[in-house]
Amino acid sequence: MRKFKDLSFQLIVHVFLIGTIYSATDCLAQTTPKRTLLALSKANHTLALVDPSTLKIISQIPVGTDPHELVASSDGRTAYVCIYGGGALHEINVIDLVAQKLLSSIDTRPLFGPHDITYVDGKVWFTAEGSKAIGRYDPATSKLDWSMGTGQDRTHMIYVSADAKKIYTTNISSGTVSILVNSLIQPGRTAPPNARPREEWFHTVVPTARGSEGFDVSPNGDELWTAASEDGTISIIDLAAKKLATKIDAKVLGANRVKFTPDGTRVFISSLQNGELTVFDAKLRKEVKRLKLGKGAAGILMDQQGARAFVACSSDNYIAIIDLTTLEVTGRLDVGGVPDGLAWAVRP
Repeated sequence: MRKFKDLSFQLIVHVFLIGTIYSATDCLAQTTPKRTLLALSKANHTLALVDPSTLKIISQIPVGTDPHELVASSDGRTAYVCIYGGGALHEINVIDLVAQKLLSSIDTRPLFGPHDITYVDGKVWFTAEGSKAIGRYDPATSKLDWSMGTGQDRTHMIYVSADAKKIYTTNISSGTVSILVNSLIQPGRTAPPNARPREEWFHTVVPTARGSEGFDVSPNGDELWTAASEDGTISIIDLAAKKLATKIDAKVLGANRVKFTPDGTRVFISSLQNGELTVFDAKLRKEVKRLKLGKGAAGILMDQQGARAFVACSSDNYIAIIDLTTLEVTGRLDVGGVPDGLAWAVRP
């Protein structure tokens, strides 16, 4: 009888302890902030949700093999992660940022190698490097609803204007920038009476330099800056004229990403080859400062609210935090091995 009572007591204690553990786990679960820093780890295959006010990791969500770039929907509730695979894969992961879990995966076939991605006009636009193309996914219908080839090698990074009428991409191996403009073509004389205008994309290819990869568009929309990893030059394109305005021998060898500061006065360029971050004066087109961040620097994300920049030092397994006023490193953030793609998610 005593043995039975002892077993009963042990069972009660066991149940109590399990309940305590689950209660503690529930307490540790953290809500996704309304403004969240998103950071990918290529080595860990995870998406980190970071509170930008405390720089604490809220959650790390598993994603597919070889994640590269990502974007959040305009309502800040969903993230889309490109699973690149050097141009061979065909998957975009869809993440619920509020529930902090993988929802589904988009099969991008026949478009291969989704690399860069953006969210404009309620749709997801992405480069398909393995198919020399750009694709568009409509979350409302769960379908790929448009694509266009560039005819250029390694179509890699993408920018879509707010009205979704202009698309810019860099084509690394071709050493070019594609400018695509959407225009309405009116029906011809022989068209039926009820014929409607049709959309047609006009494609202009601007030669830059082989290895042109990272790029950004100035906040006023006038210029596109891209840096070439092979010869270290910066090409500046006049977007209204759709032609090269000037080329600077900037010596930014191994250039990976380019990003304007929010006020448009400076341009940051990261180097994956030597870990340098080079800062240029956008108006004077001259170098302001060069920071040694580590062995290799990649993705850049500006923080307008915090007057800082986050730079993924992929080769060093951390994210460097740069003060936009002093242009000094103020800290580091660890989100996992080989950090790369960075983005903001903002909920109303």
